[in-house]
Parts: sequence; structure tokens; C-alpha cells
Amino acid sequence: FQITTVSGNEFLLQSDIDFIILDWFHAIKNAIDRLPKDSSCPSRNLELFKIQRSSSTELLSHCDSDIKEQKPEHRKSLMFRLHHSASDTSDKNRVKSRLKKFITRRPSLKTLQEKGLIKDQIFGSHLHKVCERENSTVPWFVKQCIEAVEKRGLDVDGIYRVSGNLATIQKLRFIVNQEEKLNLDDSQWEDIHVVTGALKMFFRELPEPLFPYSFFERFVEAIKKQDNNTRIEAVKSLVQKLPPPNRDTMKVLFGHLTKIVAKASKNLMSTQSLGIVFGPTLLRAENETGNMAIHMVYQNQIAELMLSEYSKIFSSEED
Repeated sequence: FQITTVSGNEFLLQSDIDFIILDWFHAIKNAIDRLPKDSSCPSRNLELFKIQRSSSTELLSHCDSDIKEQKPEHRKSLMFRLHHSASDTSDKNRVKSRLKKFITRRPSLKTLQEKGLIKDQIFGSHLHKVCERENSTVPWFVKQCIEAVEKRGLDVDGIYRVSGNLATIQKLRFIVNQEEKLNLDDSQWEDIHVVTGALKMFFRELPEPLFPYSFFERFVEAIKKQDNNTRIEAVKSLVQKLPPPNRDTMKVLFGHLTKIVAKASKNLMSTQSLGIVFGPTLLRAENETGNMAIHMVYQNQIAELMLSEYSKIFSSEED
């Protein structure tokens, strides 16, 4: 039922059970019938509108007979106009359909960010966008994590291999995305594996890997070269062609990882171990076709070469 008062307020009473609707109708009608018959009462100006075809034949017959039994003065004295439509069920289905379409068509986070409706975050944003906002070529969060690891994690067994508490990592991720002040020396980040886990998550959630998709096959071709010097020069040439944020972030990250390898006797993380950890995280094909196991081998080998030949690959004439 839709009930509209003289002041224009509207109320909707809905139920899928016909006898409940009928009970409501009788209760409202009986309440109206008990109203005083003073002609000065404003409610006397309201009339009962014709009840349209009901979703139930039984309800229609009851309502129509009730209306017809009323005396004219009683019908004119009703305080409400009542409306129950047979299309209630179809209306409900249409509403459900529209809600379903709205949910399935709701814009993605990427779309909302592109339209400026949601502010770009640190995690999940393109590397160049993060750097543009910070007016840098290496994300502040990456530098802060590296600083924390080098301060208190170089000697830790399994650094970057051992997983930190995921709930704490997600908490750290949330704080960074909310642009809250972050102090990695705080006791809640005491577990250095939480810091390394968050750093790996940052690279893993980049929409495009640190090694851009357009460079993936070229790096694979370079690592396939048989002569080691030729392989190093090919990789160095590709690195120099990378966009500044990718190249500079790569240089800072692998420079940091060489310090991890230098402490391998204590942290037990060799070049090969770090290659296995970072290879699939930092570079991957845009469309995973062919043998993924072979791709993984190349990913690991490229990361290992970047570490073992770091000084040659990232050297420049100015160095």
C-alpha cells in the first residue's frame, strides 16, 4: 500500500503475503472509520482513491466490497488515500535488476582514480604517478623501507624470504595509503619481516612491473645470450632505456640487495635466493602465454644477473 496524507507525506507498506496486506488495509480503514465526523475537520476533504487491480484476486474482491459497503459520507471522511498496485512484484524485480546492473557496472578503482574521484594511493598506483606526486624518481616508501632494513635487518636469517605477519603488513599498507606519518622505527614495526613484506607487496601490486611489460621480451632475449660480457652489455643497454622512475628505483633496489648478498654468511640469502624471491615480483609478461616455468627461470636469471653484475650494469661514464 502507498499511503499519502493530506500534507503530502507518503508511506509504503509492502509484503509478499496477501493476507497480511489485507489485514493492514482493514486496520487502516477501521482506524479511519473511528475518526470524528466533524465536517470542519480538514481530513474530510480527502477521498479514498480507487484501488487499482491487486496482485491477488482475493484482495481485490475484499477491498472492493469493503469500499462499496461504505456509506458515501464515510467514504468522503477517510483520512488517507490508499494504493496497492499489481505491479509491485514486477517493480521489485526491476529494482533488483537495476541494483544488479549497478553493482556489475560500478566503476573500478582505476576508473575512479583516472576521473579524480578517488585520490591515487601509494600501493596499486603506477610507479611514474607515485614519483610525479612526490617529485622524485624513487618512491619515498621504497627508500624508507630500504633504510630500515639496512639499519636492522642485514644480519637477519632469511631476510626477504621469511614472510611477516600479513595482518600487520596490511596495517602498514593502510597507513601508507592514507598518507599518515610513518615511522618504521616504531615498536609496532619491530618485526623487520613486516617491512620487507610490505616492500615486496608494493612492487607486486604495481599495475605494471618495475621491468615494464614492453621490455620483458627484450630482457629475456638479452639473458639468453651465451657470452657473459655480451649479456651484461645487452642488459645494461636496456636499463639505460628505461623511464627514469623505473631505472632509478631499480638501481636503488638492487644496490640495496647487493648489501644483503654481502651478508649472506649471516642472513643465508645468496644471489640465487634473492633472484627466486624478486624475479617474478619485478618482471613478468603482460600476457602469460607459453611455458610459465621457462619464464620463471628467465625471471630469476635476470634478477640474479642484475645483482651479480650490479656495478657493471648500473655504471655510467660519470661514475
